[in-house]
Amino acid sequence: MNKKLLGLMGGMILATGVFMPMQAQATDVTNPNVATPPARSVSVNDPTGFVVLSDVVPDIIQEVRYFSTYNFVGDRINGYTQPSILMSREAAEALKAVSDDVKQQGYRLKVFDAYRPQRAVDNFVAWAEDLDDKRMKDYFYPEVDKTRLFADGYIDAKSGHSRGSAIDLTLFDMNTGKEVDMGGTFDHFGLESHPTWCGDPETGTYTGDFEGEFIPEEEQITEEQFNNRMLLREAMINHGFEPIDTEWWHFFLKNEPYPQTYFNFTIDDMKK
Repeated sequence: MNKKLLGLMGGMILATGVFMPMQAQATDVTNPNVATPPARSVSVNDPTGFVVLSDVVPDIIQEVRYFSTYNFVGDRINGYTQPSILMSREAAEALKAVSDDVKQQGYRLKVFDAYRPQRAVDNFVAWAEDLDDKRMKDYFYPEVDKTRLFADGYIDAKSGHSRGSAIDLTLFDMNTGKEVDMGGTFDHFGLESHPTWCGDPETGTYTGDFEGEFIPEEEQITEEQFNNRMLLREAMINHGFEPIDTEWWHFFLKNEPYPQTYFNFTIDDMKK
């Protein structure tokens, strides 16, 4: 078979004698049918790789706690310039799969917080250092001494939320029109918020046992409340999110795109 015929059959012979298929020759980076990788953020003040969560997951219910004054600080938090929730594009797309999953079971996701700018975390730190400000103690940390907030891990100078792929949420029952009873509230500081409270989250088994040297006011949660926590946990894990040990409502994307970056832009910066 001569070289001319070989070329007509779908390839060409280079001067070096190497055969190049016609498919390889046709590759063109300007081809509109070739997917372009999404743009990514390049600095802590660059929101390029983020989305408004409700644009990607329109079925979510939002209660932006840090835009309101109903939170453990008692004030609107720095950086929450609009009552909207942001996430990295990758995390939002994963959450869409979670939303579709729970919706088939009669629920919707209710989101309290996701992306949290560093300036908001700085606001938390300043509040925690002001030991005289206990306005919201009865609501969010009734049995925790404010002097222990840093030592016990409730407040830190850095938050995974600032990396853009963590989220705080619960389930909303579309049949009852109410939040699902999780046996505790979002942002409650205490052992009662741990996924291990009264059960084993690894096996999903309710035990009624709880940890600690004292009996908190809430004491046990019921088997139904524990199972409700596990329902949320299972849906999140099944779609690429990881839980943490201290908060039943908090999850982060396992393959988060910005594992070392703590962003500081606001939602207003996205609109510029």
